Amino acid sequence: MKQASGFEKVAARCWNLLNEGKPFTPIFVTGTVLLFYITQWSTLGFWSSFFIGFAAVLPLLVLYYNYDYPLFLRNYLWIPLVGYLLLFDHFSLTAALLAVSLYFFFTVFFWGTFYYHLRIGTSWLNFTRFWKLVLKNSDSTSGNAQEQLPKFLLIIPIWVMVIDSASISSLSIDWTKLLLFYAGIWLFSFILHRNLFDWKPDIKTSYTDQVDKPITQNERVIMIVIDGMRKERFQEANTPFLDSLKKNGTEYSQMETVYPARTVVCFSSMMTGTYPFEHGIKSNMVWNEGVKVETIFDSLRKVNKSGRLLGIAHLVDAMGDDVDTVTAVMNNDVADTNIMGRARQVMKEKDPSFFALQLIGTDQTGHARGVLYDEYIQKIEEADRLIEEYVNWLEEHGYMENTTLIVCADHGQADGIGGHGHLDEGERFVPFFMNGPTIASGKVIEDKHSLTSVAPTVSYLIGAPIPSHSRGSILTDAFEYRKEETSK
Repeated sequence: MKQASGFEKVAARCWNLLNEGKPFTPIFVTGTVLLFYITQWSTLGFWSSFFIGFAAVLPLLVLYYNYDYPLFLRNYLWIPLVGYLLLFDHFSLTAALLAVSLYFFFTVFFWGTFYYHLRIGTSWLNFTRFWKLVLKNSDSTSGNAQEQLPKFLLIIPIWVMVIDSASISSLSIDWTKLLLFYAGIWLFSFILHRNLFDWKPDIKTSYTDQVDKPITQNERVIMIVIDGMRKERFQEANTPFLDSLKKNGTEYSQMETVYPARTVVCFSSMMTGTYPFEHGIKSNMVWNEGVKVETIFDSLRKVNKSGRLLGIAHLVDAMGDDVDTVTAVMNNDVADTNIMGRARQVMKEKDPSFFALQLIGTDQTGHARGVLYDEYIQKIEEADRLIEEYVNWLEEHGYMENTTLIVCADHGQADGIGGHGHLDEGERFVPFFMNGPTIASGKVIEDKHSLTSVAPTVSYLIGAPIPSHSRGSILTDAFEYRKEETSK
């Protein structure tokens, strides 16, 4: 299978600037204001007023970068806009309509139709569904209309008001009133987020406890991550092979993802055993490449063992050379099939002690077509068949002897465009089960656990040191100790 090219890695980073809600807002409003005044670009006076306007709205741009108003908090974004309309006399309806038109063109047609058609082969008619997903989406990305609309409908009119004040003699700006207005929004945002933003998962404050009781070392651990697989949709799907693995292994029914539940963030937490505040990856937009702490791959190298992560290009930003990439630019009908072909190659060529691989078809279907439709269920069922074929291949080639399988999702997906990030319904708890020679059969653990447990558990199973900053618990309640181990 084709690997991700250097161009694709750069393009993935550039796309994240438009996909992530925080950088999208300043990029979008700046572009809209420039287009609104396109006929004045040749006038020197315009550019001076343009940059004065930029300075005037900069406090709002910083505010909305710092406070992104996730989930139900986005409902409060309309209050500052109403306040602006009551306090100030200037509101450019033309600029506002241009912004709304450009926004829906970008999300519904450019992103939801053109981009997805070129990247994963979605139908040219995808816009007929995608507009509904954008209006419903709750994740703090650029595709969250209910969050983005009140933001730029406030920022753009203020920017236009400042520019117009330079050319309309009757228009003057009360800068004191504007500054007091900004101060009020900052205070309003602080109080809201301090008192209402209370749904983040608990963070374990101490590092991973060592387990004294030894266990028969596994030859290898293979982890298959079905990216974006929503738990209840998995339960609805016809997945006989995965159901068999789960039934004959140990399931964690309350496995919690990390916050924010973005793909690169989740994989970084799984591979390091700690949280974003410590490993440094806080979104898919990675400003400083590489996690800041030790990974499971570093731990394995200490005992002369190896690990590999097979995934799409943006995982390189976090895990660097420990990632074997696959291109994400391919028809979604064959994406996971091709990834499994590449997984066979990696296993034959590198024979890692720990091998984690990312299946992307389910996640991409959720983003392009929504999670509440049949196509999403079909992708989960396809993953079941492909995993069965892959495990059978592993058995035929002797790779399953003394091997533990972990199957999970990195995050779920919410309604709308399959959003994930701020733990809306369907995102927080993910499927997670283990099956192997030292894993108890038919066991269900109902206590709450975190995906940060992956790295320390894998280390323990293989006999490698626990990564230095790991905070997740070793999942010992899944282990089935043999008599000789119990007596030690």
